[in-house]
Amino acid sequence: MIKLPILTAFTSAAMREAKYKILEDGSFFGEIPSCPGVWANQKSLEDCREELQEVLEEWLILKLRDHDPLPQIGGIDLNVTVAEA
Repeated sequence: MIKLPILTAFTSAAMREAKYKILEDGSFFGEIPSCPGVWANQKSLEDCREELQEVLEEWLILKLRDHDPLPQIGGIDLNVTVAEA
């Protein structure tokens, strides 16, 4: 059972999947492969992580707003709709 609020749990799980590398200019590049278009590039790893999370959150808001399909991450499927009781 997921103990965190669902969006927080999804975001946390996606950030755990992030991949980072150092580019030739010494900056850090980060991406979340399961979330196409979610990437960041900053001078420090910490700044890269922070920007990557911001980009992920903005991407998630747009996907939800547009009813676009989302990847299932960490066992969390945000595509499932729950009928109101």
